[in-house]
Formats: sequence, structure tokens, C-alpha cells
Amino acid sequence: MNKATILELAKGFRGRAKNCIRAAKPRVEKALTYAYRDRRTKKRDMRGLAIERVNAGARQYGVRYSEFIHGMHESNIHLNRKVLSEIAASEPFTFRALVDIARQSLGIQRPQLPM
Repeated sequence: MNKATILELAKGFRGRAKNCIRAAKPRVEKALTYAYRDRRTKKRDMRGLAIERVNAGARQYGVRYSEFIHGMHESNIHLNRKVLSEIAASEPFTFRALVDIARQSLGIQRPQLPM
């Protein structure tokens, strides 16, 4: 990278790291390394959050997460975890229908739950 690019990327840094090339170059390289790493970590964290949301929604209706996902695959409904978490958060009646379908495919008896 040339000097102008490094100093452009160093905008917003504190101290000499924003306008001195010798201080800015290692700081910019470190920042780019963190950005590369955290783009992958973000995907991992979002998948974990989606799984937590689906688990919480499924447990409201008396089914564990693993049973719910297995039942969904058994009944040939292939929705990814991101979509399932959005349904669980925003459309509880639709999610309950999915839980009932998963429960039927596994032969799990439905507990008495209020509507």
C-alpha cells in the first residue's frame, strides 16, 4: 500500500497513528487483520443467536431445539436457522404450526399449553 492509502485508512485513529506513516502503517495492518477476522466471527455469532432464538421459541411449546430441527428434516421442511429465528420472533402462530408439524413427524405427544 502506498502512503496516501495508509493515511486514508488511518483516519479516525488517535495520536500520531493518524498522520505519521511510521506509526500508521502497523496500526492499519492490525486494523485490517481484525476486520478480516471479525467478519468471520460475526457470521458465527449470528448463527449462535439464531439457534438461541429458535430454541427459546421451541421450548415455549414443549420441544427441545434438537427435536424440533430433527422433526423439521423428517417432515421435509428445510428452512435455515436465520429464517426460523425470524419466524419465531415475529410470527408466533406460524412458528407454533411448524413446531406441531415437527412434533407429529417425530410422534411426540403434545403437552397441554395455553393458546
